[in-house]
Formats: sequence, C-alpha cells, structure tokens
Amino acid sequence: MADRPHVIVVGAGIIGASIAWHLAREGARVTIVEAGAPGGIATRRSWAWLNASWGNPEPYFRLRLRAMAEWKRLSREVPAIRLHWVGGLLYDMAPDELDAYADQHGSWGYGIRRVDATEIGRLEPALTAAPAMALHVAEEGALEPLAAAQGLLAAAIGLGAALHRADVTGLDMAGGQVTGVITAQGRIAADTVVIAAGTATAALAATAGIAVPISAPPGLLVATRPLPKLLNGLVMAPDMHVRQLEDGRLLAGADFGGSDPGEDAEATARAVFAGLQAMLKGGSSFLFDRYQIGHRPMPADGFPIMGGVSGCPGLYLAVTHSGITLAPALGLFAAAEILKGRRDALLAPYGPERFL
Repeated sequence: MADRPHVIVVGAGIIGASIAWHLAREGARVTIVEAGAPGGIATRRSWAWLNASWGNPEPYFRLRLRAMAEWKRLSREVPAIRLHWVGGLLYDMAPDELDAYADQHGSWGYGIRRVDATEIGRLEPALTAAPAMALHVAEEGALEPLAAAQGLLAAAIGLGAALHRADVTGLDMAGGQVTGVITAQGRIAADTVVIAAGTATAALAATAGIAVPISAPPGLLVATRPLPKLLNGLVMAPDMHVRQLEDGRLLAGADFGGSDPGEDAEATARAVFAGLQAMLKGGSSFLFDRYQIGHRPMPADGFPIMGGVSGCPGLYLAVTHSGITLAPALGLFAAAEILKGRRDALLAPYGPERFL
C-alpha cells in the first residue's frame, strides 16, 4: 500500500461518516461515495438513542458502553456534534423482567437504578400515569442523527476527504482482490473499499461473490409539531417510546426502532399519535406533523458485521443495526484495523467470518 493509503467509504450515514473521519484523522486519503443526500437513509430516520441497554450478552454490552464513552470523546473533537445526556426511563417490561435486567446490567457496572412512582413523577411530570416502578439510567442520551452525520462528514472533508456523489453499482476486482468501485460515472481505484452502505451492503458485496446475511425491517416513527418542553429525558413505556427533539417535536414509535407500519402506514401513524396523546398531559393540544418509515440494516444474528473478508483482500464490511450508539467506536476501530492492522478485542465476536 502507498504511504498514504487510499480508502473508499461507500455510504455517508453515521457509520460511514465516522469511519471516514477517523481514517482522515489518521492521514489516509479518503473518498466517500454516496448516491443520495449526505447523512444516509437509515440515520436520518432513527430515534437516535445512545445506550448500552436491553438484554445484551455481556460482550455486546461492553462494546456499547465503550461506544457511549467514545461519543463524548468524538463530540470534543468535532464540535458540530451535540449530545444530550438526558437519561432514560424504562418500564416496558414486566416487573420481574425489569428486576432481572436491573440486577444483570447493574452487576456489569451500568448506572441503572430502580425508581418508584413518586420519583418517576419528579423525573417526568408530563406523564399522565406513572407506573409503580421503573428503571432509570442517568448516563443514557440522544443526539440529532442527521446533524451528527453531516457534522462528521464536514469535519472529514476539512481533513482532506473527498465526497463523491455517485451510485456505486459494484466492486472493481482484479486477481481476486477488491481494487475500487464501479460507479455510473466510471471506476474509482483504492487500496481498500469499506462498505458502510446500510441496507445496500448485501447487494454491493454480492458483486464480489460475498453473501452478507442482512434484512431490512421497517419501523414507523411519528413526529408532532414543535411543543414547549415536556420531557426531561427519553421514555420507554409499554407500547410507546418517545423523546423530544431539539426543535420541540416529540418523536415516538412502538419502540425505539419504530412501529410496524402494517398494510396502512397512515392508519398506523394515526394510532401511534393517539397513543402519544394519551400518554402525556396536554396531549389533546398536540398537532400531528409527519410520520417516517426507516429500514434498519439488521444482520442475521442481530450483531454487527465488522471487518475484512477472508479471501477477498481490499474489502472491509461495516454494517450494524445499532449504528447510532456504535458509530464512534466502530469508526475508531475500523481505522486502526485498516491502516495499522490492529483489531480491537471488542470486535472479536463480530467479524464477517462467522457467516462467510
């Protein structure tokens, strides 16, 4: 490879933007190739919860916890990124499941605590009905995902990266090695190609004979018109996850991934909106703004696919359904692996070889 290796990053969502910035910071020549608007597709339609929550096995919990710390580091290095560590209130499981979850994650060092109805009322006074018990994690938060991705892209370009607007139709191959990408405008050569194209990853990898097992389940989220401040943090209630955006809009779905749109997305959106109105005080005054449907890239086992592909030099895969939380850590780890051959131990379970 050249003294300044040339790396193509296909995809300008939050994962691609993070990888591109970390590569550029380390001195690589970086070309970001994106067919659509910078910021990606799934990224701009995410609920954007930063957490190490849920029933994760401990290795995945450790990766997510590291990623939360890396967000703090990254926001210092890229001032355009604005983080909101507002805390998460969770009570969308049965009491015994909440207890087991709190015991497990608490024993791993997560800042999780049980709160009663009185404290829930203090944390989120806009709730129409506080449950008897919930869990609260003060260290959880959120960000505005499109702004974060675009801020990372701008920072990468400031370090010398190039943004190329084109549709990648395939991987360029020579002697069994990936040597670049094929676009509608022509070929672009590179030492390494990173596919961080979300749901388009499988189709692009297939042009090199690589089968990447991912699906793209839809999720519907509803937004209100801007409102005065109602929520202090993120609320994960039964049948409704909701947070308030910087502009005052409430963003809600059946869970953080969104609701199943069903056959009539409009009807589903209206039902979600009605549930949101019932959940919060003053809900009758809320005005419906819009709904959005995102398709999350979901690896077959639910965990990230990160790393080079054995038998296909020059190709690096980066696809995960937890892109918002994991982005800064995956960008850091990918740059170290591509440029220095160092694979972080936290990525050990998540290489492509488990499928390929």
